[in-house]
Amino acid sequence: NAFLAARISFINEIARICERVDADAKLVAEGMGLDKRIGPSYLDVGIGYGGSCFPKDVKALAALAERFDYHPELLNAVMDINRDQRMLVIDKLRDCLEELDEKVVGLLGLAFKPNTDDLREAPSLDIAKVLLAAGAHVRAYDPAAMEGARVKLPAIEYTRDAYGLAAGADALVVVTEWNEFRHLDMGRLKASMRRPVIVDGRNIYDPAVMRGLGFTYRGIGRD
Repeated sequence: NAFLAARISFINEIARICERVDADAKLVAEGMGLDKRIGPSYLDVGIGYGGSCFPKDVKALAALAERFDYHPELLNAVMDINRDQRMLVIDKLRDCLEELDEKVVGLLGLAFKPNTDDLREAPSLDIAKVLLAAGAHVRAYDPAAMEGARVKLPAIEYTRDAYGLAAGADALVVVTEWNEFRHLDMGRLKASMRRPVIVDGRNIYDPAVMRGLGFTYRGIGRD
């Protein structure tokens, strides 16, 4: 699990570089995955890993190393990159909206991955808390995880679907790559938003298509 987490942090580090050299990290990851020595698994550019296994196992291995007087620089870097990656969403929102105070921001997804209601170490928790601290009004929709989220994030608003989430919103953030989010009526979504800003934390949309539809679009490693 520590090795798989390292793959995720590695490709997200590449994504940070891609943003500075005008490259598309998703294409870079696809090219890397064609090499049979590497393969495509766990090279998904995004806002990092969560859940009950990867964070715990990387921390445990790092702690074991420290216990035996070895400083695990690579493992610490894996954790640092993963922590910082989810905050990239906040940077992109600020770039698009300037101020977050009193802005309405909708989170598409809460669970740490699709097809589960598991919120353990989910990026959504950190993102929502930072937005709330900045004065934003935060909404969220998740097909499975909202019941648990109400306990962890009682200060945010929950909507019945993605379209309710978008109504009057200044920005939407793709946090979890649920399949239903790939098939939304984007025209309907855009028409109901106050500002058509989408920060795609999982790179599920095509940047050219989204910009062609009139969205201000920010992906990860492809701006």
